[in-house]
Amino acid sequence: MLGDADVLVNLGTSDPERTRAFYEETLGLEFLLRRELVEGRPELVFRAGGGALICIEGGEGTPEPPRNPPFTFRVDDIAAAVASLRERGVTFEEYDLPFLKTEDAIAEVAGVKAAWFRDPDGYLLALMQEAG
Repeated sequence: MLGDADVLVNLGTSDPERTRAFYEETLGLEFLLRRELVEGRPELVFRAGGGALICIEGGEGTPEPPRNPPFTFRVDDIAAAVASLRERGVTFEEYDLPFLKTEDAIAEVAGVKAAWFRDPDGYLLALMQEAG
């Protein structure tokens, strides 16, 4: 039923302008529109592949972002993507765990390569390159 549906991801933001600069200028997502479905709560909509990312301002008293599973971008060349984002000021997470170790920000598990970083509001984002 939903196999052909586009996926929309919603994240909160404490600063829409900072968030727009990060997703549009730093990550290179296409900015589609700014709207207010709820008065005083601007939403920024970005194209992300066949779907969209919607960043919604939480307003006064917005809590810290929840721990979230990463919002993942599938890329063809993870090393090139990491290098390009680093040039744009993105800092990548480094892990040294028994089950996951990064080398120059990239971990490989069962042939899949991944790297993790955070957006300005602390949400965990990831890059993934599939085996093959």
